[in-house]
Amino acid sequence: MGTLIYTGITSLDGYINDAHGRFDWAAPSDEVHAFVNDLERGVGTYLYGRRLYDTMTYWETPSPETDESPVTRDYQRIWAAARKIVYSSTLDAVASENTTIERVFDPEIVAGVVGRADTDVSIGGAHLAAHALRAGLVGELRMFLNPVVVGDGTPFLPDGYADRLDLLDERRFENGVVYVRYSVG
Repeated sequence: MGTLIYTGITSLDGYINDAHGRFDWAAPSDEVHAFVNDLERGVGTYLYGRRLYDTMTYWETPSPETDESPVTRDYQRIWAAARKIVYSSTLDAVASENTTIERVFDPEIVAGVVGRADTDVSIGGAHLAAHALRAGLVGELRMFLNPVVVGDGTPFLPDGYADRLDLLDERRFENGVVYVRYSVG
């Protein structure tokens, strides 16, 4: 059985992007990216909301930028090999291999996917993750806190969400990013 993991790169004030939808401040250093790669090796399935999926399809086909860095090449291979499920009521076709579309988030079906998984399952996209958090499906929260305050934007955690968290791991990186990992519940 896998664990449903919600990971995000956030500002110190808890946003995944700013009020204009920008997240250029979240670009990971090579040190952070290599650490993320090692975490992602244990993920066999990604559950994405539509907007995050659209962003992540960048990794489907190697680009000149990807080919330049061993760290980004490694991530591209990890991402391309994983199964992806996109939750969207409007998406007509997928832009990546190993990808299916689900029209509705059904907590029972997601619990089944996680329960049958022999690897971890990652959920991404703040709105999609909010459904899983409220349904009590998320087993771990992982955050990469960036040394920036953006003031407003899309919050990593949904309004009104409350739960007991236990610290499992932490790490500080040279660029000031701090990684924290918590079990939920």
